[in-house]
Amino acid sequence: MAALAVRNGPQFISDWLRSSSRSPFESAKTILFFYIISTQCLKLYRHLRARGVRQSIAEGWFWVSKRALLVAIKLPSAQLKIKDELRKVKVDIEDKLLPKGDDVSRHLSLPAEGKPVEWILEEMAKMDGELGPHAGWKHGKLSGAVYHGGDELSKVLVAAFERYAVSNPLHPDVFPAIRKMEAEIVAMCLRMYNNPQGAGTMTSGGTESIVMAIKTYRDWARDVKGITEPEMVVPATAHAAFDKGAAYMGVKVHMVPVDPVTRKVDLKRVRRAINCNTILLAGSAINFPDGNQDDIVALGKLAAKYNVGLHVDCCLGSFIVPFLERAGLADGEDGGSRYKLHPFDFRVLGVTSISCDTHKYGFAPKGSSVIMYRDAALRRYQYYITPNWTGGVYASPSLSGSRPGALIAGTWAAMQYMGSDGYLESCRQIVTCARLIANTITNSISELYVLGSPPASVVAFASRNKEVNIYEVGDKMSKKGWHLNALSGPAALHIACTRLTLGVVDTFIVDLRASVEEAKMAPSGKGAMVALYGLGSSSAVGPTIVGEVAGIFLDTLYQA
Repeated sequence: MAALAVRNGPQFISDWLRSSSRSPFESAKTILFFYIISTQCLKLYRHLRARGVRQSIAEGWFWVSKRALLVAIKLPSAQLKIKDELRKVKVDIEDKLLPKGDDVSRHLSLPAEGKPVEWILEEMAKMDGELGPHAGWKHGKLSGAVYHGGDELSKVLVAAFERYAVSNPLHPDVFPAIRKMEAEIVAMCLRMYNNPQGAGTMTSGGTESIVMAIKTYRDWARDVKGITEPEMVVPATAHAAFDKGAAYMGVKVHMVPVDPVTRKVDLKRVRRAINCNTILLAGSAINFPDGNQDDIVALGKLAAKYNVGLHVDCCLGSFIVPFLERAGLADGEDGGSRYKLHPFDFRVLGVTSISCDTHKYGFAPKGSSVIMYRDAALRRYQYYITPNWTGGVYASPSLSGSRPGALIAGTWAAMQYMGSDGYLESCRQIVTCARLIANTITNSISELYVLGSPPASVVAFASRNKEVNIYEVGDKMSKKGWHLNALSGPAALHIACTRLTLGVVDTFIVDLRASVEEAKMAPSGKGAMVALYGLGSSSAVGPTIVGEVAGIFLDTLYQA
């Protein structure tokens, strides 16, 4: 109906004006009225086409339910109860994050005189003691988070930091070595992803790389296609950075569901969501939640057909997926389709940009990533240039102006230290570790199942039945010292294997078996995962309360 109104609107207006004797002013108002109605109908039609009637109704019902519940919880009695619960949450978060006791030193203002190096190092050691064991991550009982390349590499990074501690690529004439190293890092990554003639820049991490890609396609589409109300289509499993970047850049997001079995984005729904305002499609290789990859070849065909960008998020795949083929692991297990890696890089028609985190499996210092484009002409839309500033011409390649050259030097040093063979062996070990976990769950932990067919370093697993609450399993694992990621849609846990996981993979499997049994035989229902994620899925108002908890958490981070 909306599409019919849009198609027949101009003819109807023309016929109506010819048959009326209205003044030019009244006619102009009428034209404006019909224009507004037509454009709103068109937007509604595109929205319905992208999401489908069922999902649109569900979203509408959720919105109405949420508003009704939000009104209900504003009643004085409900407000008192919620405030009391949030106060308890605040106390709990502060208890976990903030040091306590009369002997805790708090440095809230500058010291009158500068402190010697010895005092500074002693104070750091003291703070580590106050806040828990600094080297706890070295035990390897965590999912991702720390991508440690080894003690020798750490020494290399420290040496690079020391040499280039004050460097800043904003001034390439002052720090020519940093400029050279950054260009070489981008060039090495482009070759890894099979586009040596392409272009790119470094960023502060995967989030900035994705935000920069969205900015690039927004400006490209405005310049080349005249799009002023940009939209993009992304899988539900895409990183939250796509939502974040869209919010920053004023781009509407169509979130497309994934197949519940394969965990790949629903291509029919992607095709339906594309319209004349679409600037960008996205796919992951691999995605963060469950470690699976989207069908990049099929997405590339759609992107090429409709002349839109296709960004492949390889931030987590980084220095793993480009080496799977050489490691003999790309064809799945024993030559079968299980865990098979499908084409994902610039060799795929339609792929126009890729993000790769050097600070993950590249073992570079935290705060480094690379955004790559098929050509330099597309990269130009990422730049910010203002020639009329009173301080002179200002030009920067990404969000930051000044950037830490020491991070660039550390990244370059890490890549030189590891080399192709080093990354190949690292890939082989980490992926073999992840597949051991996946195979063990599939073959011998009947209460759980693996989500999809993860080809690389991440394994996500969920409960087969209501007998076992997967979040309860997560709470039991937490008590055994493990830090796993909790997922929703479906409820699941994941572990991102790193080199630290290699030495404790057998312990992980033993602890997981035990945790499943404990969750089945003696569920407490009081753990952090059960409480937080149960609240998030229990009602329409749940996400609002979870958002409040997240806000309290962020506030606590800045409490000195």
